[in-house]
Amino acid sequence: MSNDSDLRLPTSDFQVSRRGALRAGALVAAGAWSATACSAAAASPLKLATFTADVTPPLGHPLMGGGIEPAKEVVDPLFIRGLVLSGRGEPVVLASIEWCEIRNDAFERWRAALSEAAGTTPQRVVLSSVHVHDAPIADLAAQRLLEERGAAGAICDLEFHERAVERAAQAAGDCLASARPVTHFGVGQAKVDRVASNRRYVGPDGKPAFNRMSRTVDAVMRERPEGTVDPWLKMISFFDGDRPLAALSTYATHPMSYYGKGGVSADFVGLARHRRQMDDPAVFQIYASGCSGNVTAGKYNDGDPANRPLLADRIYEAMRAASEATQKYPLEKFDIRGVELDLKPRSGPGFSIDELEERLKTDPQPFGQCLAALGLSWRRRADSGRKIDVPVLDLGPAQLVLLPAEAYVEFQLLAQKLRPDSFVAVLGYGECGPGYIPIERAFLENDGNLRDWCWVDPGAEEAMTSALTDALVRHD
Repeated sequence: MSNDSDLRLPTSDFQVSRRGALRAGALVAAGAWSATACSAAAASPLKLATFTADVTPPLGHPLMGGGIEPAKEVVDPLFIRGLVLSGRGEPVVLASIEWCEIRNDAFERWRAALSEAAGTTPQRVVLSSVHVHDAPIADLAAQRLLEERGAAGAICDLEFHERAVERAAQAAGDCLASARPVTHFGVGQAKVDRVASNRRYVGPDGKPAFNRMSRTVDAVMRERPEGTVDPWLKMISFFDGDRPLAALSTYATHPMSYYGKGGVSADFVGLARHRRQMDDPAVFQIYASGCSGNVTAGKYNDGDPANRPLLADRIYEAMRAASEATQKYPLEKFDIRGVELDLKPRSGPGFSIDELEERLKTDPQPFGQCLAALGLSWRRRADSGRKIDVPVLDLGPAQLVLLPAEAYVEFQLLAQKLRPDSFVAVLGYGECGPGYIPIERAFLENDGNLRDWCWVDPGAEEAMTSALTDALVRHD
């Protein structure tokens, strides 16, 4: 296990003081939700059950919300993989799905179905999308808008989506009969070699640029420094005595080597997770992506298909090293809590309801129609007053935090900075309706990634900072 100094990750040029973070609370809704922490002496034994279900889309299904070629072949199947932790209060469901995104009412449907199957409440379902791009995006309201208007664009198949939800819920319910005692948890981490790089880099002219994507063919772009990343793969494991039961790994990068030709795949992170599972089939492996809205493998990947297994090897080696470095703790505290995050919908040119409605009706490109429908779906949710849950699973010496959508990596680094005394693992891609959630500097520097897949106004950094502070500091 790495020592405490290794856990204090630098925040690079994202500087938020603890005092400043504590002052930022005004934008978070006052009503935080919390469960009562349980001590080992007072609580009944905790149990763990694992579940998985195949959620591979049929051929012809839209991928990446209609932005790329639809499914033409299944390179490797897609799964939801999860845990149900029960025995201390209502159960907690922790799951990762190998889809691109789940948004708005689709996200609510998934949480409702999984919570009903596990006998708990939706707020106790922690669901993250891996964000691979040769995979579905689910937004039911947006798809219905497209169908109602007779648009050419398509985001998802509503019937397939419901079948996938029901299949996953069935698996989550069935697994409860095979729950096993869990007495300890473990934390471990390892640096990942040559995978992550920031989209932003400073060019030879000294000016910032933002076009280092998952596939970067320009050698000059690849030669620039990695930029702001979180180099650590973090792992939280669960044990029955000395016997490991399950491990969740998380790392912050867009998880694509190549995509867009219709080959359904969980890409290099899915390959790494599968390989790790084969090492010891008795230890259930889950992979979830961290906050990586502005982080890709572009410095180390030119899109050559041969890079997929190379990147998979690097993630796998970090998983193996994190497991070897794991330090165990008695599972004395088990608490899930959260705060409500209020992100203001985008209001600049092109993002008003009228403009989105017009684009949905007149955009000549099917994907342009999809973007308008996705924007309207999020706008309607936000305007209705519904907030986003930011849940924290608190294990005492460690916390697992779920942040929404394509949050920038600086928010992950901030979460760790807020709790330098603890092991903080951060998942991204919870409720994905907002799209990119940038730091303020990205707006000021005209980050090109924010042109169309960002549905939040400037000011999101303050709201996210406040939510993290409320969830990690004020509840401590």
